[in-house]
Amino acid sequence: MAQQLTPELIQQCRNQFPALARQHNGQTAIYLDGPAGTQVTQSVIDAISHYYCTCNANHGGQFATSRESDEFVEKAHQALADFVGADNWKEIVFGANMTSLTFAFSRAIAKTWKKGDNIVVTRLDHDANVTTWALAARDHGVDVRYADINKDDCTLNVDDLKSKIDERTQIIAVGLASNSSGSINPAKEIIAYAKQFQAQVFIDAVHYAPHRLVDVKDLGCDFLVCSTYKFFGPHIGVLWAKAEILEKLEAYKVRPSSPAIPDKWMTGTQNFASLCGSRAAVDYIADLGRTLAGDGSLQRRAALQVAYKAIAIYEDKLCKTLLEGLASVEGLKIYGITQEDRIGERVPTVSITHPKLSATQLAHELGERGIYAWDGNYYALELTEQLGLEPEGMVRLGLVHYNTDEEVGRLISALNEILN
Repeated sequence: MAQQLTPELIQQCRNQFPALARQHNGQTAIYLDGPAGTQVTQSVIDAISHYYCTCNANHGGQFATSRESDEFVEKAHQALADFVGADNWKEIVFGANMTSLTFAFSRAIAKTWKKGDNIVVTRLDHDANVTTWALAARDHGVDVRYADINKDDCTLNVDDLKSKIDERTQIIAVGLASNSSGSINPAKEIIAYAKQFQAQVFIDAVHYAPHRLVDVKDLGCDFLVCSTYKFFGPHIGVLWAKAEILEKLEAYKVRPSSPAIPDKWMTGTQNFASLCGSRAAVDYIADLGRTLAGDGSLQRRAALQVAYKAIAIYEDKLCKTLLEGLASVEGLKIYGITQEDRIGERVPTVSITHPKLSATQLAHELGERGIYAWDGNYYALELTEQLGLEPEGMVRLGLVHYNTDEEVGRLISALNEILN
């Protein structure tokens, strides 16, 4: 029974991503841009195409294609409920992206706040989990408290975060993993502490979801958001929240739309084809778990657990190789956790700078060599400001399980060629 991602299995995974065959100047392109959006499987492409070819219709009609479309959409809700570990598919809300969903919910939640209340955000998070809440707080006269980072390893200062929570704290917005440094936050510890003060916790799992299993019940959070285009699917945002919260909160919606969940939160006509693609993305990971377990009948959630266990082991090894290689490049500065014995505290996303070239110049030189990596602040603006790296930011190297040791080797060789 296979329980690890062997080179043969990794190649089988890679074969399912058409984009990975792209050639750049005679070499196979290397995609290190996954933190901004991974590549998608053929099964995702086929699911989207199948929807458009067979049942492209709006929601709630009294005819065959509309009924079939609604069935597909419900199955997408169930797939994402399985993905986050929820029991009720009606607790899954789809939207254009995580940012739009968070803006909508921050406005709705803020209506329950009073002057004198406060909220806590962090300087490590993507700005979609910072400014969304800060603007809502501004509109309601509520104080915003910012939890600091540990600059030496770009991790969250948890003690500082806890010191900012009190009886008037209404919500804590925190990420599971940094989209810039890759640091994993001790979310369960933070949530347990917040609950002592009856504060709600809004979790950003966007960067965590491609790398580790999401489990809302184990976390104990009130809200969690992710994006399927970060884990091999189409551009769709996903929000999970407890049913009683979704039912109680007032949604900003048009009058004819249903007051029932999840419809009351899914404003306007959804991107139904991409919802089918989102289900296919979840099933790609689940199918990997079934292959690893040697059991094609394994239920989706159980299969996801198997897959993510193997993905974590593989990515940890790949991340160690990357960090070792980067450390060998003279003058390169690495932001984030670098110690081998702390590899389990991060995902394989690493940001770097070099005094010889700006982040933009370095990313351009890599791009010319067929190595695709992002530069800038990646919307983790609070972090780059704290590190004194604005306006240039850093170069971000993001690995997922379809990346290989060979690709890491090519990256290190390219960096040495460019910089030294």
